[in-house]
Amino acid sequence: MAGSIADLRREYARAALNETELHPDPIEQFRLWFAQVVEAEAHDPSAMVLATANADGRPSARVVLLKGVDADGFVFYTDYRSRKGRELEENPFAALVFYWPELERQVRVTGTVSRVSRAESEAYFRSRPRGSRLAAWASHQSAPLSSRAELEARLDEVTARVGAGIDGEVPLPPHWGGFRVTPDSIEFWQGRPNRLHDRFLYTLEPHGAWRIERLSP
Repeated sequence: MAGSIADLRREYARAALNETELHPDPIEQFRLWFAQVVEAEAHDPSAMVLATANADGRPSARVVLLKGVDADGFVFYTDYRSRKGRELEENPFAALVFYWPELERQVRVTGTVSRVSRAESEAYFRSRPRGSRLAAWASHQSAPLSSRAELEARLDEVTARVGAGIDGEVPLPPHWGGFRVTPDSIEFWQGRPNRLHDRFLYTLEPHGAWRIERLSP
């Protein structure tokens, strides 16, 4: 293999981020950036790294998809019995990372985590393709499997139980639903030349206002 990992370099020079451009509300700033990423036709703009930790503080991370953002935070959906689901029940804090290389931008979020309402989970579940709804019943996420055939047999059993017709109702499983990360800090990172990147950190103050400060790159 030619070269080494250490030789891989990238120069960042697409844009700058100035204090005067920042919205005072980081959720609105995120919405602005997200709209620009979508407009740029970035690959998987809603993909985000979700980091959790168990009760002993041992971390784990994986990529999940953002499914909603509002004044209360960032929403994603999962099997509550999964590793991330179990860890969030034990230790309801998480970190998120969005990375959009097309625009040389990164957003980091930390905050507390809670389940969304059952009504919210129901509404989102109904919007999913039928196959994805059936899969939520067939898969016990993160549990060991003896083979692919075992998983496919479970899907066949679920499909037969709820009806083979494409219009058959697939109810929301009791073990499946959404989590909301309510942020206490959000950092916006814009790549700049010579690694002198622009970084701005929003921190939630006790009285509910957001403090904004520039960080060293």
